[in-house]
Amino acid sequence: MTPDPISRPDPDPDSDAAAALRRLAAIMARLRDPETGCPWDVVQGFATIAPYTIEEAYEVADAIARADMADLCGELGDLQLQIVFHARIAEEAGHFALADVITGIADKMVRRHPHVFADASTGDARPDPRAERAGWETIKAEERARRNETGALAGVALGLPALLRAEKLQKRAARTGFDWPDADGPRAKVAEEIAEIETAADATARAEEMGDLLFAVVNWARHMNIDPEAALRAANSKFERRFAAMEKSAGDGFAALSLVAKEALWDAAKAAGL
Repeated sequence: MTPDPISRPDPDPDSDAAAALRRLAAIMARLRDPETGCPWDVVQGFATIAPYTIEEAYEVADAIARADMADLCGELGDLQLQIVFHARIAEEAGHFALADVITGIADKMVRRHPHVFADASTGDARPDPRAERAGWETIKAEERARRNETGALAGVALGLPALLRAEKLQKRAARTGFDWPDADGPRAKVAEEIAEIETAADATARAEEMGDLLFAVVNWARHMNIDPEAALRAANSKFERRFAAMEKSAGDGFAALSLVAKEALWDAAKAAGL
């Protein structure tokens, strides 16, 4: 008798992952069944699911930041579900299937790591990390060319967080030689953009100059080998910790305190190392 693909498979160390993935794909197919599936799942499309995909990726990053391995396991499952969901929608529309997704990324990893997967009998020495990175970027550029993505900035995803996308655009431009030689240039640009915000003619101009300032700050961070996205996440977490300590200290009367009193609570939280 053919086993029910929805049921949990018997443990098999040699095929656990493949069996588990097949089960998840079968569950998604059942959920998407127009007649017997879940009404919510049936009506979803790529665009409606995309925000959840991004959210799940951030929840994976959050679990890693908290070093919570149990939560990371669950969040990776949630992210995997998003991949299966998109693949199922694509398969129903006749575009591609989950197997194509997995085969495609496997082929890409082999293609982008010739120093690992090339014929070991050549006896060639393993390249240093800089050579490996250069080879990786060359292969990626060739892939973009095959997709007719011309220009050094082609292919930087629009859906990335703005800080991360700014950094990627700057790195791409830097590979062409369009870059400051050191951190002094972007630091001066930050000061210049602040001045332009202060002298902007109207709200529209101020918003534009504020965008230029943020872009310049990302550039400055990049030249100082600081990940701007990670730095801002850390700053957000620090603000949350200190603000929560302020509320705890003041109790129910926090909102009624004067700004001076709130600043004193902030200073106390900061002094406590929060």
